[in-house]
Amino acid sequence: MRIGARPLRYALVFLSASWILLPAEAHLQPTTLVALEIGQDRVAMNLHIPLNELELAFGHDVTQRPEQTMAAWEAPFREYLTQHIRPVTPAGKPWTVQVLEMKVERAEQIRSGPFQEVTVHTFLIPPTAADLRDFVLHYDVIMHQVVTHKALVSVQSDWAAGRVEPVQVGLIAVDTATTRIEPLAIHLGEGSWQAGFQAMVSLGMQHIREGTDHLLFLLVLLLPATLLVNRRKWGIYGGSRYSLARLVKIVSAFTLGHSVTLLAGALHWLTLPQQPVEVLIACSILVTAVHAIRPIFPGREQQVAAGFGLVHGLAFATVLADLHLPAGPMALSIFGFNLGIELMQLFVIALTVPWLILLSLTPGHRWVRVGGAVLAAVAAAGWIVNRVSGESNWIERGMTAITRIAPLGILILAMIAIAAYVANTIRTGAACLNEREISENEIY
Repeated sequence: MRIGARPLRYALVFLSASWILLPAEAHLQPTTLVALEIGQDRVAMNLHIPLNELELAFGHDVTQRPEQTMAAWEAPFREYLTQHIRPVTPAGKPWTVQVLEMKVERAEQIRSGPFQEVTVHTFLIPPTAADLRDFVLHYDVIMHQVVTHKALVSVQSDWAAGRVEPVQVGLIAVDTATTRIEPLAIHLGEGSWQAGFQAMVSLGMQHIREGTDHLLFLLVLLLPATLLVNRRKWGIYGGSRYSLARLVKIVSAFTLGHSVTLLAGALHWLTLPQQPVEVLIACSILVTAVHAIRPIFPGREQQVAAGFGLVHGLAFATVLADLHLPAGPMALSIFGFNLGIELMQLFVIALTVPWLILLSLTPGHRWVRVGGAVLAAVAAAGWIVNRVSGESNWIERGMTAITRIAPLGILILAMIAIAAYVANTIRTGAACLNEREISENEIY
């Protein structure tokens, strides 16, 4: 198990905590960040150690051109870490510390300004029959010499406890009263596969709830799904059997597509850079928006849904791939995460499709379909620009704000559908009444 790059929210947990815990000063020195991932037979530890603080305690020049000079100080630094990181069982039996790869990077923390740090991946391996969910961490990297330094410790993920978000567990620092560095006791409690599975289901649901682009693609593809095609234009409502069959085929095809690449990506069988995947997802929305205005692939919506589903699945897979789980938990995670995705998709579809069907029975469907497609196309264009350039724009920021009020959009759609249906019923009834009166007058 190895710790990979993490989303920005993980860093924010550390930084916001450091804002609270560190004393108020004009300029603060950066804090070491310690992230733990709890596996089945070992704990992975990811260290973010500021170089300027390290140099004071380590005794080697590590701040001058560190990328070029790392080869000279890497070996003694590995030995230094094994001397100053000492996990033990509650009974005092030592664990094994394995120092893996390390890399120099730029970093920034709240109130400390930009600095250089060395990120180090390590394994903490308990002795045979020891409980890796209950141990004591003796840690005095840097602070054995620099008494003002601190290390903020967080459990970044703990699958067996159903935890996939970082949780702060303690701060290691020199006690100014005793000048001692007290060890940090890690008590994680019981873990189970049920908790891990439930967490993955919830994570899948959350990913779709927050993934506006994924849902927008599917909803825009469903906008004309209840309509017949007439001379390369969208025509009238195709009937309940026709509509239901099309909806099931499209949703099933999208599910099949993203399930395949979710599995392949999570198991590292297929990996692609994240940026082009995100750009392709935005492009998929743009294509389906054009199709919703004027049919460009009529009758082949399920093939398009499956094809673009393959792209969306690669984005889903990054969430699981970053967890670096062993085979058993990974298999359960893939199933649970995919189940969560499907449950949330079906929930949103169940809330929106009835109103789309109701609208299909009225002339107002055209305005909603075209209007929704235009808005989706604008959103897709904003996302494409943002994901290609890396620069935020007002469209992308607006979509982020709209995500927070998505339930209101469904309510508005329902109100429009009901109003359009009632108005159409009244208008149709009035027309029938006029025709009947005309017929009666002709008879007399």
